[in-house]
Amino acid sequence: MNKTILKWLTVAMLALSALPSWASGYAQTKYPIILVHGLFGFDNIGPLEYFYGIPEDLRANGAQVYVAQVAAANSTEVRGEQLLTYVKQVLAVTGASKVNLIGHSHGGPTVRYAALNSLSSAGMAAFNAAHPEGLPTTSCGSGPELASNGVRYYSWSGAQPYTNALDPLDPALALTALVYNGAKNDGLVGSCSSHLGTVIRDDYGMNHLDEVNQTAGIVNWFEVDPKSVYRAQANRLKNLGL
Repeated sequence: MNKTILKWLTVAMLALSALPSWASGYAQTKYPIILVHGLFGFDNIGPLEYFYGIPEDLRANGAQVYVAQVAAANSTEVRGEQLLTYVKQVLAVTGASKVNLIGHSHGGPTVRYAALNSLSSAGMAAFNAAHPEGLPTTSCGSGPELASNGVRYYSWSGAQPYTNALDPLDPALALTALVYNGAKNDGLVGSCSSHLGTVIRDDYGMNHLDEVNQTAGIVNWFEVDPKSVYRAQANRLKNLGL
């Protein structure tokens, strides 16, 4: 009898280990997640989402996810005000007291609520001097995970402008990458410039569009699935009680 019970317990444990991650709420954060698109961002063009397949993947793994819609091309101040309004709406609908914000490209400064000229080197330097929360204290270093304003900051980025010959947009990113004169970048943003708070990685085999699983999931076949990076971040927040 004991052997039979042990056998069934073993089978049950194996079955549990084979369950998909949503069954354990792998990405089920305490607070809703809001994804914020970058410059010229969009909700969807037909079946093509900006965060291609990412909201669905997070929801399938237990997260409550919203995708903010802010001006596609406007100042970060305007976008930031629009995002603030959207956050208040999410809080009202969900009853949550906080949200987890994840921004891509200009979505990052939007989350930080910078001015438009912060997109230039001089403007960003001025903004960073006024709002140093989460910034590295050394060149290309990491900043504090928990900043003085009580917010936890994380960042990650790619460093491979050309990743897939089947992606029609990769050649353009390979061309724009040339302005960095060999410095590590994702085709549009220098790797060191992406650092904020805890730097998870700044050398993924991804370009600027791969970071949101574009174009239509045509990404580097020899790198992790971009969706898994968002999923892991949600799990990280979950484990922190966020």
